[in-house]
Amino acid sequence: MQTTFSPDQLADPEVAHSERILRKCVHCGFCTATCPTYVTLGNELDSPRGRIYLIKDMLENDRPADETVVTHVDRCLSCLSCMTTCPSGVNYMHLVDHARTHIERTYRRPLPDRLIRALLAAVLPYPARFRASLGLARLARPLAPVLDKVKPLRPLAAMLRLAPGRLPVAAAPEAVPAKAGRRVALLGGCAQRVLDPEINASTARLLGRLGVGIVPAPGEGCCGALVHHMGRETAALDFARRNVDAWTRLIEAEGIEAILVTTSGCGTTVKDYGHMLRLDPAYAEKAARVAGLAKDVTEYLALLDPPAPERPGGLVVAYHSACSMQHGQRVTRQPKALLARAGFTVRDVPEGHLCCGSAGTYNILQPDISARLRDRKVANIQKVAPDCVATGNIGCITQIGSGLDLPVLHTVQLLDWAYGGERPAALAGLAPQPMPVAAE
Repeated sequence: MQTTFSPDQLADPEVAHSERILRKCVHCGFCTATCPTYVTLGNELDSPRGRIYLIKDMLENDRPADETVVTHVDRCLSCLSCMTTCPSGVNYMHLVDHARTHIERTYRRPLPDRLIRALLAAVLPYPARFRASLGLARLARPLAPVLDKVKPLRPLAAMLRLAPGRLPVAAAPEAVPAKAGRRVALLGGCAQRVLDPEINASTARLLGRLGVGIVPAPGEGCCGALVHHMGRETAALDFARRNVDAWTRLIEAEGIEAILVTTSGCGTTVKDYGHMLRLDPAYAEKAARVAGLAKDVTEYLALLDPPAPERPGGLVVAYHSACSMQHGQRVTRQPKALLARAGFTVRDVPEGHLCCGSAGTYNILQPDISARLRDRKVANIQKVAPDCVATGNIGCITQIGSGLDLPVLHTVQLLDWAYGGERPAALAGLAPQPMPVAAE
């Protein structure tokens, strides 16, 4: 793609980076076939290629974002399926991130949209606030049908509907201090810590039985993904710096060999810290080191040598590969291989490259498109007749679970059970089938 940025514009390193991305695009359109919003809406401007044209025009002409650009960029899920498909290596993730930052700086959204986005940014990254807000949301849920009738307030209705009926009374322990052997850090996170703390507890128990200790990281918190994808770059970088500081202390004092993440959306962001902080001389090197140590929990488990499973697997598991896992981190083989080795019958979900519609805050900010994608995903899951669904992202667990009457669990919860842990509560009504007996 030809560009006409001026030398003055290219003096800005963010613009220069976006210009290099734009020049790689060859207009081939392969991305349109795998883009969830284009497949759903059929509008060229709701495809990666269409958004690239809009972003190029906006940045090249150095003009504020307008309603058309905002509408179509907001509809992007950042699922990154286009990056998996693209034959030219266009880094759409960094381009749309830059566009969202530009939108946040130059476009004044309608008041209801500004208030909802401010609420999400002020609540979701902070576990105590998030837990309190979910309690209020359960009380206000009867108002959802009323809010649905007013278009600007539909995100609030979606928020109320997504609030779980109950939360864990107390957070389960998330880490087991290392005494000897291999040592890792484990991102505690924000939303997952509230919605399902048992995920990290299962991770800690499983790693402990495999001889891996988890070293706590005081000061660590939200990875910054939630505000990053809303264009609030200052807040996102503040979260990133705090985590880089916390983990750098562990790297230097404890010699940890990896930083494990159990939420794939967070993992994609942490692995991008080196890029996000590349222009900060105080953090560029440290951030790159942290990003290099970040691994999805299944990536790390695949490097270990677990013993034979202690529990019969046998259950048919539909594996939903979260977009941030398969497209963002390119971790595709390990989760399914681990589940199969643990004795589960693993089935791929048809149209597995398409997003479930969760995408961070997307299921709140774009509830109509999100619901259509969820229903499509649920229908595809049902085609493989599973006993349960496994995935690696809390957003997907919540989104799919809101439309499917089957247990939806994190992959590590099934692995913890197979290797000596307690049966996950979600599987209480399911009886595992006998493990197949190897032929002599």
